[in-house]
Amino acid sequence: MDLGRSGAPVNTVSLFRGFLDDAAVFPPGLKPLARAVPDHATHLRAGYGELVGPLVLAAPALAERVAAVSEPLDLAVTAPGGPAQLPDALGRAADLPVLLAGFEVAMPAESSVPEFFRALEVAGDVPVFVEVPRDSRRAEVIATCAKTGHSAKFRTGGVQASLYPDEAELAAAVLAVVRAGVPFKATAGLHRALRNTDPSTGFEQHGFLNLLLATAAARSGSSEDELVALLAERDGSRVAERVSEVDPGARESFRSFGTCSIDEPVAELVDLGLAPASALDGGVTA
Repeated sequence: MDLGRSGAPVNTVSLFRGFLDDAAVFPPGLKPLARAVPDHATHLRAGYGELVGPLVLAAPALAERVAAVSEPLDLAVTAPGGPAQLPDALGRAADLPVLLAGFEVAMPAESSVPEFFRALEVAGDVPVFVEVPRDSRRAEVIATCAKTGHSAKFRTGGVQASLYPDEAELAAAVLAVVRAGVPFKATAGLHRALRNTDPSTGFEQHGFLNLLLATAAARSGSSEDELVALLAERDGSRVAERVSEVDPGARESFRSFGTCSIDEPVAELVDLGLAPASALDGGVTA
């Protein structure tokens, strides 16, 4: 068994299996679809293949996929325009060699919570991740997800500093979904394993390992203040040591996060001693 930098056993596959959703076509990567599809297949064949989740595309991009898809793949579809985009996405996906791994649906500003969830019924058996709004509807959305069996999605960053929730806001959100028994995924802004300040923008960015630690802590009954401290931690050795001790059951809550670069988070896991160097074998080359 591989040992992490702390000397503790690290079961990379059980803790990180399917953790990295391939969002290569989204900012800041903006990889062309014709390249993203074969690159995704290469990721799946690489030494880190078991860590890779579905390819993520926005619903309008499905029209382009008719020419791009040449082999079956798992696909997560975002619906930034809300549930109204789902019927067309279902129809187009039915004509493609894909398995719909989930819909990630944004909640329109003008939509009431009951109205929005009724509209999601068209998704049928496809898992739905509801993008939880950062407004007064948040608590009702999480409670309704718990009642309906839908999962949550948190936006953890973006192209503007205002799109990044601070540690207190994110800690409260994680605590709320864990207590409600609602699984979640995260998207945007998780460019690094650790909490950091982006050198080019100055934005304060969350680390995906910090978020995993906060989730595990919430599941064990930690307070909101304790989650805030974990989200703020920037010491790689401390974070790696704690991650090496995380119960893989934490992934029942924190399912995955979208990343426009698969090889970069894998390289960080290797550097932190949380994945073997052989995980980097066979990756996508620039």
